Amino acid sequence: MRDMEDFKHIFDEEVCIHDEDCGGCIMQGMLYDEQLRIKESASLEEFKKRGVEFNKYDGIIPSHAKYRYEYRNKMEYTFGDFEKGGQTTLGMHGRGRFMSITTVDHCQLVHEDFNKILRFTLDFVVKNGYPHYHKKSHQGLMRHLIVRRGIRSGQLLINIVTSSQMEWDKAAFVNGLLSLELKNNIVGILHTVNDQVADAVIVEEVNVLWGRDYYEEIICGLKFIVGAFSFFQTNVEAAEVLYEKAISLLPDFTSKKALDLYCGTGTITQLLAEKAKEAVGIDIVEESIDVGRKSAKLNGLDNIRFYCGDAHKVLKNLDFAPDVIVVDPPRMGMKEQAVEELLSYGVDNIIYISCNPKTMAMNLEQMKGRGYVFERLILFDNYSNTKHVEAVVLMSKVR
Repeated sequence: MRDMEDFKHIFDEEVCIHDEDCGGCIMQGMLYDEQLRIKESASLEEFKKRGVEFNKYDGIIPSHAKYRYEYRNKMEYTFGDFEKGGQTTLGMHGRGRFMSITTVDHCQLVHEDFNKILRFTLDFVVKNGYPHYHKKSHQGLMRHLIVRRGIRSGQLLINIVTSSQMEWDKAAFVNGLLSLELKNNIVGILHTVNDQVADAVIVEEVNVLWGRDYYEEIICGLKFIVGAFSFFQTNVEAAEVLYEKAISLLPDFTSKKALDLYCGTGTITQLLAEKAKEAVGIDIVEESIDVGRKSAKLNGLDNIRFYCGDAHKVLKNLDFAPDVIVVDPPRMGMKEQAVEELLSYGVDNIIYISCNPKTMAMNLEQMKGRGYVFERLILFDNYSNTKHVEAVVLMSKVR
C-alpha cells in the first residue's frame, strides 16, 4: 500500500484530534469510497502476486454507515510516554514512533464510555504517582488497560495489567470506575499480573477485583459468553453480516458433520451446529474453549464438541470425519502442517475466512493444484478508517 501522502487529495476534513500522532486509524478522514478502493486493490494484489485466481469475485461489501464509528468492542491500551522521560500517557503507539504512546481519550472508533474509562484510569495513575512500565529498563508498574464491551448486551469488562513490582490501591481504582457516569454497565473489573519483558499482555495471574470475568454478547440470535482473553470479532454488526454470508455459500449441509478450525469462542461452530448433525470446534486458547462450551449450553446446542490445542496436533488425532470445514485463523494464517491436515480430509467444501489477505494468499498458494478450485472470493470492510479488511473464500473439491 502506498504512503498516505499520496492520497492527500481524497481526504475531507480532519475528524479526529489524535490523527496526527495515533498509529491506529491511518485512513481516518479519508472519503469512504476511497477507503474501499484502496483496501480492495491492496487485497487483490496479494492474491495476484501468489498466482491465486477465483472463478468469481463478489467485490467488497461496505460496512453499514451506522457502524463506521464506535464499532470496536475491544481496545487494548498501553501505558508509556510520548517523549522519553515525559508524563505518563495511556493509549496507542504513535504513528511511526513505536516507543511513543499517545493518549487517545477522544477516539471515535469506540463508544464514549471507553474514553471516559481511559481518562479516569490515566488521571488515577498520575495522581497516585504510579510509574508506567519502561520497555527498556523493565522497571515500573502500569502496563496495559483492556476494555471490552458487549454491543447488544451493554456490558463492560475492564482489565488493568500491571507488573508485581509494587503495591497499588485497587479498592480506590474499583470505586472510581464504579462511580463513573456511563451509558453501559460494568459487569467485571479484573487485575492481570504480567512480569514478562515482552511488550504484550502475557497472563501470569488474574484476579477479579469486582464482579465477574466475562461479558455477554448476541450474534445471529445466539448468546455468547466472552472471557477477558477470548478472541471475538471486533465489529459485531459487520461480523454478523460476514458469518451469515459465509455460511450461505456452503451447499446444504443439513444432517452432515461440520468442523470449525481456530474457532475462538465458538461463534461459527454454533452457527454451523444449528444446521449440521454435529459440529466440532478447535482452538488453542483454553479460555475460549471453556466459554465456547458454556455458550453452547446456554443456547441449548448439544451437538457440539470443543477441543483445545494446536490445530495441526488436534487434527492429527481427531476421531471425526467432517463433511464441511470452516477455517478462520489468526492474522499469521495457517501453519503448513495444518494446511496439509486440512487438505487430507478431502471434503467437498471449505470456507476460509481471514483478516489478513496476505497470509491467506500464502496459504491458498500452498493449496493450488491440490484437488481444490477457488470458487468465490468476497471482501468485507469490517474495520472502517483502518487498513484492515476481512476476506472469505469458498473452495470446492474437484471431482
